[in-house]
Amino acid sequence: MPTMVKRNRWILYKHTCNYELIKAVALMVKNQCKTDISVSERYKMQERLAAINLYKTRNPKEKPLDSIAHRINTLEYWMFGYEYKEDKNKRFVFSPLGNLFLKFINDEEKLRKIFIAMLFAFQFQHQGSGTDKEFQLYPFRLIFQLLCDERIEYKLYHCEVECLLSVSVKTIDFNGYEKLVENILELREKTIEEKEILFKKDEHTYVNAVHEWEYFTVTLFSQIGIIAEIKGDFICKLFHPSKTNAKSSPTCRNATNGYISLANEQKDFVKNMLSSYSYADIPLRLDDTQRMRYDVIKEIYGFYPKILLDEIGESDELSLLLELPKLIEEYSINPDNEAAYKFEEVLEKGFNMFMNVEAKKIGGAGHTDIECLYIAKKKKFAVESKSTANKLLDINSGRLREQREKIGGEYTIVITPRYVPAAKRDIKDNPIVIILASTFAEYLYNHIFHEVREIDYADFDDVIVKNYGEDISRFISDVTLNKFATTD
Repeated sequence: MPTMVKRNRWILYKHTCNYELIKAVALMVKNQCKTDISVSERYKMQERLAAINLYKTRNPKEKPLDSIAHRINTLEYWMFGYEYKEDKNKRFVFSPLGNLFLKFINDEEKLRKIFIAMLFAFQFQHQGSGTDKEFQLYPFRLIFQLLCDERIEYKLYHCEVECLLSVSVKTIDFNGYEKLVENILELREKTIEEKEILFKKDEHTYVNAVHEWEYFTVTLFSQIGIIAEIKGDFICKLFHPSKTNAKSSPTCRNATNGYISLANEQKDFVKNMLSSYSYADIPLRLDDTQRMRYDVIKEIYGFYPKILLDEIGESDELSLLLELPKLIEEYSINPDNEAAYKFEEVLEKGFNMFMNVEAKKIGGAGHTDIECLYIAKKKKFAVESKSTANKLLDINSGRLREQREKIGGEYTIVITPRYVPAAKRDIKDNPIVIILASTFAEYLYNHIFHEVREIDYADFDDVIVKNYGEDISRFISDVTLNKFATTD
């Protein structure tokens, strides 16, 4: 029986290591399910996968959805996108890198680099992982850094990941990295017999680490072509704990003395990425007390490095445009009260992206921040930028009315990162609406990425005139999801 020692560790996804299956599911969710991942669509997806021999149930008379749930969770874990619950329905929101992956689905060399970028975005914690929150780091950046370290011969033995990294590295800085290298070199001095003793001391923890790393993660990365694996000598068998009243023998896993190194073709790209995205960077926190969890999730999955775009020859114009939504979110927070003017400038650019809106920054005492003309309906409106490090406490509807009247505007849009509930009472029964900066940025990003050049302001105007005195963020999010859930 395995030694029962309960320890937290990195949790790596273990439900599939079939790269072709991952690609097939991503394509189905995007193109055939239209990102709708409700129960009915999951059954259809199951049937489609069975038709191409990528799904088989143990009991043909039953069609449990566990397998399909794992397939979708796989996409979420590896940063293709994330699940979004809309009332009782579920949708899958593809990340920028997930969309890029599907765009180049037939170009394996570009896909390898895009997947590497996904691994650079991957952090503990994140939406798709059950790893305990005491782990706060970028695990695959750390692994890539070690694979570029001459002192450990540009390689990592499996037991070094399983017995050192996955249980001991909870956070990492430059001093911690140097200590980790020392520990790796010490572990390499151990004999096969000594490594077996180490594994057996905490068999319950290590059997899962071995299963997830050697059987799934290494296999998947090898299939993709990110790493090369050298098979090693057998160390020992590790047994999973037996379930209560189990009739069968406990399942065992083989721990081996194999190792991995970077695939030669990927070394330069990985080093280039590490030069800008360090293993020592502090990840975003899902439990950030200053931000909504959903906003943090969107930022985690919003990773889109220019280094990658340059590497695969993607449009510089697109990368520059994609910076705009990011800057809207960044400047809206205004942590040092120095970004207010920058926020106005990026919002001016944002509204000028509409094909039928002309926006001009005015600002100054007694004036609205941005004057806008909805050309198609010859209608003016005002945009008020409210960047704030904390929540917006109030909205002076009287002052906004005066500013609106100066330009002959019909309504005012207040854009802010967050606000207290009382602020919404300030605009009740007034031609004023609130839009969260993250929602506006998300709307623009999806149009930019999908190369929709004719962005029609009618989407906004129709929602606004029906919802004066409200926060219309959820309505705009619905417009975004509905529009791009049907885009192939």
